[in-house]
Amino acid sequence: MDANGENIQKNLVTRVQTGVRMEQRLLKVLKALAEYLDLSLGDLLEGVVLHAFENKPAFGEETLRRIVQLKDIYGLELGAEDSHHMIESHTRSDEHHDIHSKGEEG
Repeated sequence: MDANGENIQKNLVTRVQTGVRMEQRLLKVLKALAEYLDLSLGDLLEGVVLHAFENKPAFGEETLRRIVQLKDIYGLELGAEDSHHMIESHTRSDEHHDIHSKGEEG
């Protein structure tokens, strides 16, 4: 930090709450990884995105090995090649909504 406090100003942020939908096994791995790294989920995601924006790796070798273990634990077989090609299955809440919607049509 310099005498003018420039680093403090650069790192001063405003965070907002968001309701992002994502694949459930991916979320489980992310939550477990955040716990392992002693970070909040939001902090982990911010770090991954900031690294990606600069085309830099977000994780070291030890963390990458942990990610492989967590993916195995939670059954996550998706990889980068699956990005933007996932097809969402119906959830129970979708089926519940569909049943009640059909009853209202008649």
